[in-house]
Amino acid sequence: MPPPPRPVGTATRGTTNPNRLRRMDRWITAVHGPALRRADHPLAVDLGYGHAPWTAVELLARLRTAAPATRVTGIEIDPARVAAAQPHAREGLTFVRGGFELPVPDRPHLIRAANVLRQYDEDEVRAVWERLTARLAPPDPDGLGGGLLVEGTCDEIGRRHVWVALGPEGPRTVTFATRLGSLGRPSDLAERLPKALIHRNVPGEPVHAFLRDFDRAWAGAAPYASYGARQRWQRTVRALAADWPVVDGPARWRQGEVTVAWGALAPRG
Repeated sequence: MPPPPRPVGTATRGTTNPNRLRRMDRWITAVHGPALRRADHPLAVDLGYGHAPWTAVELLARLRTAAPATRVTGIEIDPARVAAAQPHAREGLTFVRGGFELPVPDRPHLIRAANVLRQYDEDEVRAVWERLTARLAPPDPDGLGGGLLVEGTCDEIGRRHVWVALGPEGPRTVTFATRLGSLGRPSDLAERLPKALIHRNVPGEPVHAFLRDFDRAWAGAAPYASYGARQRWQRTVRALAADWPVVDGPARWRQGEVTVAWGALAPRG
């Protein structure tokens, strides 16, 4: 019997901590939960979960609060990481060796790739996105549901996080999420921009202009700081939405989030 094909991609550093991806998971559950509930047998993939399987275990628990039938498969290139995760497998949670080829039998309704593409070159990102989104579950006959790829980066303990959400057609939105008590100014999130954007935070690029305007709105909302960082953030985002296509509302802003249409921040050229 021939050996199985080599996984596509390279192993990440594997750094992981419990609750590191809670902000991303909270957003996925709120925004994509209805699509998962509509699916008969929703499958989510935790791609590149790292040295320990905490993020996959947590993803299953969080998604099941929105869609109890959800299954999660954790995928890792490093066979030692897959072996170490097996004691945590349970009903609805499996671990397999693989990479961007996604060795799962069904088309996923969710692919979460957190802190995976940071080690790649910017010009490699588009091909990875296209490969992963091509595997997503399609919408139902009414055009509802379908799969979602969420790809982004966060710090080691999950205080600051930025991610791109993509459907089968490509990128849709960019979300900035933070623990408000730790934020000096919104542009502090620049260091967590996904690979597709992090090198574009320079004058002349949309993401640079967005972060500049974000900081200006934050400064303008300084009087609201006496009511707490949450009130200041909400006032900031409300002002920002006058000039940028913010696609969410106060319910998400209160969580320390803001989501913007991808087209407004997409790299030029």
